[in-house]
Amino acid sequence: MALQISSTLPAQKLHLFQAKRASFKRQHSTLKPTSTITLSLNYSSSSSSSTEQAKKHLANLEKLLQKQVPEPINQTVSQPVHRISNNGSLENNWGKNLLERLNSVRVWPEMKAAEEMSPRHLNRLQRLLSKTEEYSPRNHLGPRWREYHGSNDWKGLLDPLDENLRREVVRYGEFVQASYHAFHSNPAMSAAKPPLPQQVALPDRSYRVTKSLYATSSVGLPKWVDDVAPDLGWMTQRSSWIGYVAVCEDRREIQRLGRRDIVIALRGTSTCLEWAENMRAQLVETPGEHDPTEIQPKVECGFLSLYKTAGANVPSLSQSVVQEVRRLMELYSGEALSITVTGHSLGAALALLVGDELSTCAPHVPPVAVFSFGGPRVGNKGFANQINSKNVKVLRIVNSQDVITRVPGIPLVEQLNDNMPLAYAHVGTELRVDTKMSPYLKPNADVACCHDLEAYLHLVDGFIASNCPFRANAKRSLVRLLNEQGSNVKRLYTSKAQALSLSFERKGLAASGCLPSPS
Repeated sequence: MALQISSTLPAQKLHLFQAKRASFKRQHSTLKPTSTITLSLNYSSSSSSSTEQAKKHLANLEKLLQKQVPEPINQTVSQPVHRISNNGSLENNWGKNLLERLNSVRVWPEMKAAEEMSPRHLNRLQRLLSKTEEYSPRNHLGPRWREYHGSNDWKGLLDPLDENLRREVVRYGEFVQASYHAFHSNPAMSAAKPPLPQQVALPDRSYRVTKSLYATSSVGLPKWVDDVAPDLGWMTQRSSWIGYVAVCEDRREIQRLGRRDIVIALRGTSTCLEWAENMRAQLVETPGEHDPTEIQPKVECGFLSLYKTAGANVPSLSQSVVQEVRRLMELYSGEALSITVTGHSLGAALALLVGDELSTCAPHVPPVAVFSFGGPRVGNKGFANQINSKNVKVLRIVNSQDVITRVPGIPLVEQLNDNMPLAYAHVGTELRVDTKMSPYLKPNADVACCHDLEAYLHLVDGFIASNCPFRANAKRSLVRLLNEQGSNVKRLYTSKAQALSLSFERKGLAASGCLPSPS
């Protein structure tokens, strides 16, 4: 079979193109040996000069063909490369260059995301997006429950993070999420009559809510605010539902935990008056008698106001918590009990005040532990010493990028003089995580994301140790994180999530509506 030469070649140089009969050889493809046929065009030449002439004419042919393909603007195009293989076959990558010129990645951005994500990471992302809520294994804590509850200040359990403690921390954080969901589902409260019990959908069905808790502000907004903005509604009410008391009632869960657990969960800042109380940063003395030879315990004025002030139709948060815990202690007397107070942001600050008071509310109080997420400073060094002397165990989960954990107060002041007005100090043991360790969140995530409760639980679920990367077998779903902090998730994952055609609203995971605390 003679090789046909296109008429576009110069006719006067046809005698230089000496080509013999082409032979087509059937070869099996390495990808699909049964069906793919590759053709190799073998040329033989009588001399080296004929080979050079053939290469020259094929190069001219390529130049003519290139002129027929429009080149993209501001796009650098690599020239086609021709080489003769060892067996004399001519290899041509012009078709490959043509596909590169099309640059389909600019047309379909998702293709670039797929190219930059390995199959292993893609499978992991699809697993974390498509599944329902999945938890780390719930192991039997019975003999060691006091250790996980902080009897030894969690020594040897934080870095690296013990898998059982990780699960417990995330579990208590979800109790706080339930308080956010319950409040934002029905935030309004009547000022004329006592409120009805708030409906709370607990993440753990082993627990039952026994008491609703309310916080009341001692300050009010000027009357002209209602005239200027009459539609604020519940945002300006003085008393608001802030959390609940729940107790474990499932026998199997009690056996797993090694005791009957009483949980007090408190949400963060949500109303205007709660924000106003947060700004009252001056330190005031805590009620009660204190040793005059020691540093006098003081706490922030706004936090103490929300804790001690009673509303028109609701008791104070302090009174409600103490009465309910005493009732439960009497009801379950003779059993092994524990008291766990957990909160986020403002709720974390109030949780310290709750733990401080509950530790002395009765003659034989069960062990009291506080799990706080993104909590601000609450009091001075004297208050921290008082918490420690009462054997209240505090585990503070802190994000290094969260500015809320560094306010109020001035760090240098507390080092110079403990009696100065803004000499605040932190309390308890610290578990430090970092937004930059997450492969899914942007390293420059904004303040709201770094303080968000779901972001905290995401970071705890992936934390192994301070010198280790995010754990590859993290269990927590990314659906809620994408819903609440989609703008702070890396574009690679958001675009891939869209490519996977997942509808997050159909997952039944309602947004928490969590508002960031003031900075």
